[in-house]
Amino acid sequence: MQIWTQASKMAAQTPAERNRYVDFLRSISILVVIVGHWLIATAYYVDGSLSPGHLLKSEPQTQWLTWLFQVMPIFFIVGGYSNAVSLESAKRKGTAYAGWLSARLNRLVAPLLILLIAWAAIAVIMKLSGVGEKVIQYASQAALIPTWFLAIYIVVVILAPATYRFWRRFGFASFWVFAAIAALVDFAFFALGWEWLGWTNYLWVWLAVHHLGFAWRDGRMGSRVQLLVYSAAAFATLYSLIFYGPYPLAMVGSPDPGLSNTLPPKGTLLVLGIFQFGLLLSLEEPMRRALDNLKLWTATVLINSMIMTVYLWHITIMVVVIALLYLAGGLGLGIEPGTLTWWLTRPIWIGVLMVLLTPAALALSPLERRSRSADAPIPSAARQIIGALMICLGISLLAMYGYAGGPIPRLDLAAFGLVLFGSGISGLLPRFKR
Repeated sequence: MQIWTQASKMAAQTPAERNRYVDFLRSISILVVIVGHWLIATAYYVDGSLSPGHLLKSEPQTQWLTWLFQVMPIFFIVGGYSNAVSLESAKRKGTAYAGWLSARLNRLVAPLLILLIAWAAIAVIMKLSGVGEKVIQYASQAALIPTWFLAIYIVVVILAPATYRFWRRFGFASFWVFAAIAALVDFAFFALGWEWLGWTNYLWVWLAVHHLGFAWRDGRMGSRVQLLVYSAAAFATLYSLIFYGPYPLAMVGSPDPGLSNTLPPKGTLLVLGIFQFGLLLSLEEPMRRALDNLKLWTATVLINSMIMTVYLWHITIMVVVIALLYLAGGLGLGIEPGTLTWWLTRPIWIGVLMVLLTPAALALSPLERRSRSADAPIPSAARQIIGALMICLGISLLAMYGYAGGPIPRLDLAAFGLVLFGSGISGLLPRFKR
């Protein structure tokens, strides 16, 4: 395949000083998220109707699996490492904050815009075809679940230069500041009933997790023994918080409509990240040796070259497949979720979705790798920040309510407009460039 040949050439040219394990963890974490989403989203066709469901609700005993499939902390840690490397490179080259931010936003937002535009078109087509608004909302809301990550990660990227300076000056004390604030917010959430304050943990929890990437980059995470001690202590803490504290077991989704570890985020996600990261980082040396193998490294390079596209589109592929199977009389959807037969057929289900996702990702991923024109002016930092925050607000609303939904009429149009306008003033739309 030509794409493999190109990836192989890129892999062979990788500088010796690059930490390949960072890229490997990024690709693996996203693939784990994808498989997890495909697994827990259930669709059961019975008596001529389709019943969408959530495995964690219908089969509560499976909630422990989320301790394995919730790997977003790893992605944020990897992001912290990568942002530190890029900031160091920008400093050496004399690249200003505006130039650095422009390059980071371009890589994150370009594939997102295609997804949002595609679903806007799908929603219009469904509406014109007589599909009910509730169905449109449910389908689009499900497909846009992956975008919540970008809403907070873009904010973390905007703050990365400041938080990295914070880290370089105060070391682990800066990490504990964010961790302590996250813990205090949790206390206010549970003990004082200040649930509104819990939403600020989208910032504090993920900034703390992102800080661990800075520590990794600076070689401050300690020896393998220390890492395993951190991991064991984090596991014990997590176990205590859940089985003796107020936190739910599941680390993704909301099996309990009144309480979730992710909506809004809780300190348990930070503890989970330390538990997972301690184990994974203890394997860094042997894994870096293994990644000297050109085939394994080429596969890693190939996945990373389309990582955002694969992540953003994986639920859309599943929604489209389920819709087509429903129109085909429920073909393959008549197996009751949670039964032995259902579990035995999951590898087939995941394999089919992966086969369908791959060509879509190959077709769309060039947009992810598109770089800004060298002669295109870079908007000011203030303009980019304002635009990026508009994008974050827009995708947050779309991820929460989907198209054709929301507490007020036309909220989806307003949210979509925010994303487009924010992208324009940030210099991410060609027609807005001068």
